[in-house]
Amino acid sequence: MNALIDTHTHLYTEEFDVDRELAVIRAVEAGVTRLFMPNIDDTTVEAMLKLCEAHDCCYPMIGFHPTSVDAGWKERLEKVKGYLTSSSHRFYGIGEVGIDLYWDKTFREEQMIVFEEQVKWALEYDLPLIIHCREAYPELLEVLSGYKHTALRGIFHSFTGTSEDAERLLEYESFMLGINGVVTFKKSTLPEVLKNVPLKRVVLETDSPYLAPVPYRGKRNESANLVKVAECLSVIYGVPLSEIASQTTENALKVFTNAEKSFKSLLISTSKVNFCRLDVM
Repeated sequence: MNALIDTHTHLYTEEFDVDRELAVIRAVEAGVTRLFMPNIDDTTVEAMLKLCEAHDCCYPMIGFHPTSVDAGWKERLEKVKGYLTSSSHRFYGIGEVGIDLYWDKTFREEQMIVFEEQVKWALEYDLPLIIHCREAYPELLEVLSGYKHTALRGIFHSFTGTSEDAERLLEYESFMLGINGVVTFKKSTLPEVLKNVPLKRVVLETDSPYLAPVPYRGKRNESANLVKVAECLSVIYGVPLSEIASQTTENALKVFTNAEKSFKSLLISTSKVNFCRLDVM
């Protein structure tokens, strides 16, 4: 089977403090050899960068999560932007960004402002946008509508919507739908929805440490478990696992077109901290 790409994993968070290095090793050994790391907010950037600097198979992104938008959002967003504009850091996407009204609607307007500001970052720096949306499709599409015919590209992360939702999102032709462990859940409607979504518009993700797939549901998720998501998609689309791997990898590379680390050759040496270095073009 071809190598898999986890387009969304948070291995730098405190849930992995005990075995972070082993989690990266397990991912690579499982065939998940490229790990894209979306940031959460101004408090998580340094931990994410530390992990990505230690492992060349880890790709950092920069963004401000909607649930982190609070009364001090202006200063916090500016701090995050400071990392983006610094020449000492290379990022591979703007994320995780978006709108989340599931827990709290207090900062609804502010979330929309913060999201649009980061949409502009993606266009200015020619980086893909990794979008989080929960209970906020009307607000999300209101912001995105003005950018429908721009060069904006990216991923609608953790897609769990209806067929109608998928149809609206797929109108953004340079975006993919991110599918994770939710697709394996017994009561998930995603298998039926995905029958109307072309495989060429799908990428794989784990959202580790969250949303572990069956048979690990309820436990801490990690990138190695991406294989279970791929296996589920193989059944849904009725194609070999190797085809799921090759097509979703091709899809991910269309999104992350500006990644400077080459995907041509993966050299693994578990005797070194930087054990999964990718050759430079």
